[in-house]
Amino acid sequence: GKGAGKAAVLAGKRVGTVVTKFLPTRMNMPAPAPLPPPPLPPAPVMSNAKPKKNLAGISPKDLEVFRALLLAKRRELVGDMSSMEREALRSATGSNLSNLPLHMADMGTDNYEQEFTLGLVEKDRQLLREINRALAKIQDGSFGVCEGTGKPISKPRLEAQPWARYSIEYARQLEKPQYRRAY
Repeated sequence: GKGAGKAAVLAGKRVGTVVTKFLPTRMNMPAPAPLPPPPLPPAPVMSNAKPKKNLAGISPKDLEVFRALLLAKRRELVGDMSSMEREALRSATGSNLSNLPLHMADMGTDNYEQEFTLGLVEKDRQLLREINRALAKIQDGSFGVCEGTGKPISKPRLEAQPWARYSIEYARQLEKPQYRRAY
């Protein structure tokens, strides 16, 4: 009807009637659909070709142990990431409370939990990229070589973190303030 519009005032002058009845508002708009998660990083191509001789002097037997550790961690991460993404996206679609009125604080908590979970997934995704890089390095012979110094990474460091790219000494240098990158 006639009462659905409001006079619009522009530069102090009435310029016409603006119909606001059909304009979307925050209250009558559906929540935006959650974005689908980005795809997982591809697994490195594992050929049956024998790996090149290791530049850090790591024995073929030890390389197989490191490969097994990396593949086990990779399987664990892929499973964790899939379940966390499903949980975060399930909670984003309203789960089983869709008929209950939501309090704004509850919505904020739900959004925080979803963002936190998806942040963890992204952190795992980065670790997965590091693991894939380490698996490729086993194949090309550069596994266990510090990317910063070109020297071998200590065996205890590789046992603790087989995807390590730097020796502990070089990693400490990178953590010092003068070496930090600005983000």
